[in-house]
Parts: sequence; structure tokens; C-alpha cells
Amino acid sequence: MAIKSFQGKRSSTPQEEKVPMLVSDYMSTKLITFKEEQPIEDAIDILIKHKISGGPVVNEKNELVGIISEGDCIKQISESRYYNSPTGKNNTVGKAMVKEVETIDGNMNILDAANKFLKSRRRRFPIVQNGKLAGQISQKDVLIAAMKLKGNTWK
Repeated sequence: MAIKSFQGKRSSTPQEEKVPMLVSDYMSTKLITFKEEQPIEDAIDILIKHKISGGPVVNEKNELVGIISEGDCIKQISESRYYNSPTGKNNTVGKAMVKEVETIDGNMNILDAANKFLKSRRRRFPIVQNGKLAGQISQKDVLIAAMKLKGNTWK
């Protein structure tokens, strides 16, 4: 008896779902930013109001010029006690911020970013693309990524 050819639909084997692995897949793009000339009191109010621990400082062209944190604000308060004014009269974000900012590449693997967080002991890294601030990745974003990757192999 001859074998007849089967003309039916070929069943496909399920492919492994690709899980995003890049920093750019998990970074925050809607950021609260600060300006250099902004009074330090305004920055403190924003940090408290939005329950954040810091944020990037940008110029009018949205270029990253620094980063301000709660610690920077506390340092400014401590240094201005001499003038009997907790935040100082002429203190600005530009005076308190850290100007040499370490950034992270948006195309970096999220697991490599986790390692960079461990080595640097920072809470957040800005992401700059074409000279402009594109986003920010935090330790919490890395934890969210890890939970999404939980059921997959990490390649």
C-alpha cells in the first residue's frame, strides 16, 4: 500500500517568548528634572512632594549638567547653618548638585546594569542619547526587570 502525502497544516512548535533585556526597556522617561538656577528650597519641596530621592539637572537644551539628591540638599542645609538660615538665601541647585555624573548606556544589558549598581552604590543612573537626557534607570527598575525575567533563562 502506498503512502499518501499529508496536505494538512503543519503544527508549529511554540517559540520561547523574548523578554526585553536592555536598560532602555525598563528606564523611566517621564522624569522630574531640575534647573541649575532653581532655588534649593524649590528642589527640596519637589523631592518631598513627589517622594523621590533625587533627580537629574538639565539646561535649557535638555542636556544633563548634574544630578541632585537628598544628600546634596542635606549637605547644603548643614553648611548654611552658619548664616542662621537652613537653606540659605542664595543657594541654588547648581551650587549643591554633583556635576560629574556617571551615566549608563540605554543599550546595556539589564543584568550588567545591576552589577554597575552594586559596584557604584548609586540609586539611579541617567541615560543620555545624542547629548540629551533620554531617561533614568533606578535600582527599583532593575528589580522590576528581574521579576519579569524570573521565569526565563537569562541569556
